[in-house]
Amino acid sequence: MAIPITVLDCDLLLYGRGHRTLDRFKLDDVTDDYLMSMYGFPRQFIYYLVELLGASLSRPTQRSRAISPETQILAALGFYTSGSFQTRMGDAIGISQASMSRCVANVTEALVERASQFIRFPADEASIQALKDEFYGLAGMPGVIGVVDCIHVAIKAPNAEDLSYVNRKGLHSLNCLMVCDLRGALMTVETNWPGSLQDCAVLQQSSLSSEFEAGMHKDSWLLGDSSFFLRTWLMTPLHIHETPAEYRYNMAHSATHSVIEKTFRTLCSRFRCLDGSKGALQYSPEKSSHIILACCVLHNISLEHGMDIWSSPMTGPMEQPPEEEYEHMESLDLEADRIRQELILTHFS
Repeated sequence: MAIPITVLDCDLLLYGRGHRTLDRFKLDDVTDDYLMSMYGFPRQFIYYLVELLGASLSRPTQRSRAISPETQILAALGFYTSGSFQTRMGDAIGISQASMSRCVANVTEALVERASQFIRFPADEASIQALKDEFYGLAGMPGVIGVVDCIHVAIKAPNAEDLSYVNRKGLHSLNCLMVCDLRGALMTVETNWPGSLQDCAVLQQSSLSSEFEAGMHKDSWLLGDSSFFLRTWLMTPLHIHETPAEYRYNMAHSATHSVIEKTFRTLCSRFRCLDGSKGALQYSPEKSSHIILACCVLHNISLEHGMDIWSSPMTGPMEQPPEEEYEHMESLDLEADRIRQELILTHFS
């Protein structure tokens, strides 16, 4: 659907005296199908974002004219869901690519400011128990309150000398640590880790690890794959199962852990700026980290609004560096090994 609109000058300024706005695009002028195809979200969801972020996107400056919060949000959604600043996206809402870039920056920061409002572990006992019950109902794995994993998102090379962002595939990336619940809602997101860090190192240095080590979630644990070390609060699969009970444990573990793998695929399918199909994020590591976090906030908001995150076509995320096995190191934590063996004997024998 083509909308003939004159593209504004590249020097169009976002904010203005008296908050005069340039409303070249009206949501009411286009169909719901058009909004979904161009911006990936329905009309009412976009209206909610306008209400949520409007004040942050209308801050006054000394400049002469302003792009409305609605238009800024559409510009950002168009980039997040397509991964491109293509001219057609700017044409559709009547702004230049330069203005698109500024809109994306503004909306990204507004979403990052609200990350703690939408991405958080439940604090009350009833909600924690509900997490355990939901995960147990999936595959019979008791005590689980979240599934943890890392995903690499490609970024441009910060500079020729900095190799800290080069992962084991030779690509520059951020290694992002995330924890989700059974619905795919993200409860922890850390997007700032350099791609050269292995998953186990990211977790070890994370605030998530500090919280669990401090006993914040007693009598509960996360599930992680074999790229992580076994911990008293992190159950990993057995490298080799030797008994029927250990086999059943590994099968339940795999079925439960698949939730976050599916969440990653959905996240990258909806937000194509993350999947590498249009190339790496062309920003500094800090700005790229914020864009990833903004997409995670939108992911959770969409869940809160009843959007089915599993309904969009699944496409795999960017090729991930191969996992390594760390099972030979697990004997260093004898208490963690004892807890896992007790779990297997009690629930899978």
